[in-house]
Amino acid sequence: MATQSNLKQEYSPKGGAERGLITLGMRNNNPLNIRRVKGQKWKGEAFPQPSPVGEGALPQGGSGNVSSPLGEVGRGAILGEVGRGAAGPFVQFTSLTYGLRAAFCILRTYRNKHHAVCIEDIITRWAPPTENDTHKYILDVCKLTGFGGKERLTEKDWPQLVKAMARIESGMNLTEKQIQQAFQLYKQ
Repeated sequence: MATQSNLKQEYSPKGGAERGLITLGMRNNNPLNIRRVKGQKWKGEAFPQPSPVGEGALPQGGSGNVSSPLGEVGRGAILGEVGRGAAGPFVQFTSLTYGLRAAFCILRTYRNKHHAVCIEDIITRWAPPTENDTHKYILDVCKLTGFGGKERLTEKDWPQLVKAMARIESGMNLTEKQIQQAFQLYKQ
């Protein structure tokens, strides 16, 4: 999730990679900065590796103000997760496709369990006001997607939503092909 300090900055028209930055989300193949939950076991997870900065701690330069949408996935597994080492509290995936797929799984849980079907509800749950500038996050997602904050989204709208959230969370300017590959994997 984006932190208040991240949200106060204007988003560059260029993504992080285009500016020469490697964000934590990029490194972890986790463009929406999905947090892991203690005790959660994932399909595709490598053997846990000790974190170089201590279990649960963030690598130097990481952001600590991130909410935990993974807890909303329930007891199901996120395919493609790698280890629990240097990624700190964030899930590390074997590929970008699996990281994006996880975001779609979380959106499905938000819709089915919490009835979050519009940008305002989804972002308020994803990036709560206790940790984020949620209002600005909502405005930015609306601007990037063209959807209204209270507009009811369907599953077919999720690729645009995930693309916008990845841009805000990790500065990644994802291609339609990357998003569609992950969406198809999610739907399998």
